[in-house]
Amino acid sequence: MKQSIKSIDFSKGDGLVPVIVQDADTKNILTLAYSNQESLELTKKTGKSWFWSRSHKKLWMKGEESGNVQVVKNILVDCDSDALIYQVEPKGAPCHTGDSTCFHHSL
Repeated sequence: MKQSIKSIDFSKGDGLVPVIVQDADTKNILTLAYSNQESLELTKKTGKSWFWSRSHKKLWMKGEESGNVQVVKNILVDCDSDALIYQVEPKGAPCHTGDSTCFHHSL
């Protein structure tokens, strides 16, 4: 079922929803980030991953400094409309460490 941005529930997390970023081809999980309504709208408009940086308190496009952009192929919404999956085609390393995923440590 197709949903609109207006159906996303940004009220539960200070105006943010978690975004799991997944490689569209391999289905590997690349990272976890957060989106507000504006960054989600920019993602839909540009076809690139935009997020809200909780540490820097600003919008950012993945790859704006590194060049490692993510082309968004699909956006999935969970059943509660309060979490997203961006299925992307990564252009370069998704992690700032240069790794192929941000999830490279075991607990």
